[in-house]
Amino acid sequence: STMALVLENDDFTPMEFVVEVLQEHLGLTLEAAVRTMLQVHHEGRAVAGRFPVDVANEKAERLRAAASQAGHPFRCLVQAR
Repeated sequence: STMALVLENDDFTPMEFVVEVLQEHLGLTLEAAVRTMLQVHHEGRAVAGRFPVDVANEKAERLRAAASQAGHPFRCLVQAR
């Protein structure tokens, strides 16, 4: 079974940062990363990808680590949806 990697909007994390980490850690193309970031921005959340449970958790952890290292309050959840 796969889990969804869900990104939640906040008012502080720069859009450029979100686009960068989506490309770097999830392997999204620039176009897909921008589309996902805009969905998060406009709808409050978006599914960035679906992965097996362990992979989803590992990727979420990497995104959170990159965010906290950069000082952003970026939220990333792993959900069954």
